[in-house]
Amino acid sequence: MADIVRPDGPIFYFIGVTTGQSSSKRVFPLWMEAMGREEVSLVGIDMAIHDAPERYRRVVREIKEAPLALGALVTTHKIDLLSAARDLFDELGPYARATGEVSSIAKDGDRLVGRATDPVAGGLSLDSILGERYFGRTGGDALMLGAGGSAVALTLHLIGKEREADRPRRIVVVNRSAPRLARLREMVEREMEAKKEAIEFAYVQNSEPRRNDEGLGGLAPGSVVVNATGMGKDTPGSPLTEGAVFPRGAVVWELNYRGELDFMRQAEAQAAERGLTVADGWEYFVHGWTQVISHVLHVEIDREMFGRLSDLAEGVR
Repeated sequence: MADIVRPDGPIFYFIGVTTGQSSSKRVFPLWMEAMGREEVSLVGIDMAIHDAPERYRRVVREIKEAPLALGALVTTHKIDLLSAARDLFDELGPYARATGEVSSIAKDGDRLVGRATDPVAGGLSLDSILGERYFGRTGGDALMLGAGGSAVALTLHLIGKEREADRPRRIVVVNRSAPRLARLREMVEREMEAKKEAIEFAYVQNSEPRRNDEGLGGLAPGSVVVNATGMGKDTPGSPLTEGAVFPRGAVVWELNYRGELDFMRQAEAQAAERGLTVADGWEYFVHGWTQVISHVLHVEIDREMFGRLSDLAEGVR
């Protein structure tokens, strides 16, 4: 992790892996100008995946103690950061407590507040792709490749749907490591007990792309397949092999919007033949940033302003 940069003026930190390659570096100044906050600077902090706990604590302490630090957006490190620095937060939002992650860090006076904004940002993006009553119309399942912060958030969003037709009957989660699966399972069981929803869950520990290919074969037509692994951006490759066959009529969502995007390329190659709907993570990116900006700067972003910020982002894509 490089030394933390401290420019003159208010600082909005961006904690990730390769922050310098993000479109946010180009669009953030435009967003601040549109919101009348040109004095706010974006500073990226690159950290290794699953970095040392003390490094996460150092970053959180910097945000908490530096007078000019307003807060931060967190990608990739949402779970590890909170696990390492939970005691440094004075308040956690309900989604942060439910998911065990923070994607937004803000100050409320001298209090440090952590929120998990992905259930809202990811939910808005997924709903935009699927439309209303998608699962009731198609009978599709949901497959989450990865059990990190985004997968946790999307699972929580689907569980919380009020209408049965907006919830899949089955959700399959695949992850390379057992602890992440166990953590997600604990959240699911807690939320399902409270809501009494009828959703079947399957948890698969696997790191072999060929086994993920086989898992695709067990999905119903019209299923939703999500790449929430970070592969194709933070790490190379795809969770699937080149021989993978997507379910007919599936919605394939690549949560990344930059990088090699091998998973998305695999889906696009089958889109016409298999009748696939393929989407990237661009809208998720915009929703994610605007949710955190609203939290950190203590401003409401209404529909008109969101449209304006979205247009500005599209202009530099």
